[in-house]
Amino acid sequence: MRLLLTNIKELVQVEDNPVLFKAGAEMSRVDTIRDAFLLIYEDKIEDFGSMDRLFEVPDEDVLVEIDCSNRLVYPAFCDSHSHLVYPAPREKEFVDRIKGLSYEEIARRGGGILNSAKRLHETAEDDLYNDAMDRISEIIKMGTGAVEIKSGYGLNTEDELKMLRVIRRIKETAPLCVKATFLGAHAIPQEYKNNPAEYADVVINEMIPQVAAEELADYIDVFCDRGFFSVEDTERILMAGMKYGLQAKIHANELGFTGGIQAGVKYNALSVDHLEFVGDEEIKALKDSETMPTVLPGAAFFLNMPYSPVRKMIEAGLPVALASDYNPGSSPSGNMSFISSMGCIKYNMIPEEVINATTINTAYAMGISDKYGSIARGKIANLFITGTMPGIEYLPYSYGTNLVETVILNGEIQSL
Repeated sequence: MRLLLTNIKELVQVEDNPVLFKAGAEMSRVDTIRDAFLLIYEDKIEDFGSMDRLFEVPDEDVLVEIDCSNRLVYPAFCDSHSHLVYPAPREKEFVDRIKGLSYEEIARRGGGILNSAKRLHETAEDDLYNDAMDRISEIIKMGTGAVEIKSGYGLNTEDELKMLRVIRRIKETAPLCVKATFLGAHAIPQEYKNNPAEYADVVINEMIPQVAAEELADYIDVFCDRGFFSVEDTERILMAGMKYGLQAKIHANELGFTGGIQAGVKYNALSVDHLEFVGDEEIKALKDSETMPTVLPGAAFFLNMPYSPVRKMIEAGLPVALASDYNPGSSPSGNMSFISSMGCIKYNMIPEEVINATTINTAYAMGISDKYGSIARGKIANLFITGTMPGIEYLPYSYGTNLVETVILNGEIQSL
């Protein structure tokens, strides 16, 4: 089947010679075509160009045509950091923070991740799956075509496997691309709070072998930060995961200068995420590495935390990705358009930088930028069509508004 989009006001993020990511000054460049067409064959992008080339497409090959007059077409967002499988929201902790309690104080009182872990233990797999699929439908409507989902609300072998089985079921049934990350080292359970290394041993000796045996995860992650896992335990866990073919990703430097970024680079992490605390040493470690610095604006916004020095990172020549961190405690939204707005408003990124940070760079942070994250011939046809809008500046400018009118995943128009 062929799908033809015509009269596109502006086709955004086109690539004739695809790259895996954009870094430094290149992040300010986004190629577009005005008055364009896009041709999709089955699940892939077959061709694109200006409308004056359209005569080259035989009419009899086109089965469906969409007129995109006054509309922009973007590659679908890739959200490379989410926790959208969870048992219940945590709005009471939201009120606790308004009253002055910090994220760390709430965690010490048994809230936060430990609260979600307790509830997850009591929640059936089917209920977790059905609730997560509602969230999947929600983010698709807002233009997301690929998402990484982490475990980490189990914190024991049985419940971590339960979460990962739910994520696998989502992979098998949802229309968007899903990557699974094992995050057994998300927090330290109460019974191990005086001996975190012993819990790290459980992750290494019990969880990882079973996760690998059932092929439940693409990546392994550790929350390496103050009050969570030390660099030493993080490195032990990452090494164990790598022995089973699980590439590293890290929650790093959300709460302080804790060495998580350096540990991630040392173990060739695909991404290091959060990064509220980044200085010259962290930038030096990331420079010329294969690790994608990934900033999570939703969490910094929701928790009133410092904002990562994104301008300094880009000006040092680094790539930057922006992801949602969709989770019940610190970023209860998967709206990547809002993340784009945050990139401009709070991190002083220009719209072109934000586009690269939420498409090709987040695709790289998921290990999928060879197939997703831009409009390129042969890539998977995951894209969205906006409503009427003047240009690329308008999407981050109109924060809080869903400008996505039509979503196409795997070459198929989605029912929104």
